[in-house]
Amino acid sequence: MDLTLLFVGLVKVVLGGLVAALGIWMALRGLSRILGTQPVEELRQGNTAAGLVHASSLVSLGLLVQHAVLATSDAVDLTVRTSPFQPVMLGKLIAVAALHVGLSLGVGVAVLAMGILLFDRMTPGIDELAEVRKGNVAAALILAAILLVLALLTAPGLQAALNGLIPFPQLPEGTVVAPG
Repeated sequence: MDLTLLFVGLVKVVLGGLVAALGIWMALRGLSRILGTQPVEELRQGNTAAGLVHASSLVSLGLLVQHAVLATSDAVDLTVRTSPFQPVMLGKLIAVAALHVGLSLGVGVAVLAMGILLFDRMTPGIDELAEVRKGNVAAALILAAILLVLALLTAPGLQAALNGLIPFPQLPEGTVVAPG
């Protein structure tokens, strides 16, 4: 039994759970402001369209923020493998994790806002957000697809940027590194 590996795994589970909770809170709050809706009230009223948009925004944000968790996980692995362990390393790890999560959530909310703006520009003459609030499932499906596609296509760039923040050790000259 490797207790270090067990401990590191538990730390990663807790980190993932905290990031998920923060991301869900931010996505619901941010999208509620953009759409002018209240998710809890929409659920009570059975507004399928609003529920679909809120659900797709959560999935979209999860697709983007998962890379913060992965990049932070890489940083944890790097810290554990660096010997000897020094307390200052823990501080750096916490700073990198906070930077990863903050950047990911910020980019995620910006991507969601951009998706809604893009949706609005694609259909002039229609108040799409009002349609979603009224329960128009067709409008909600298109908006949900836009949010998901934007998240899928921007996630690799975000992952590369986050990996750039990890202080990876210098490899000897001439070492071939697989692209990240």
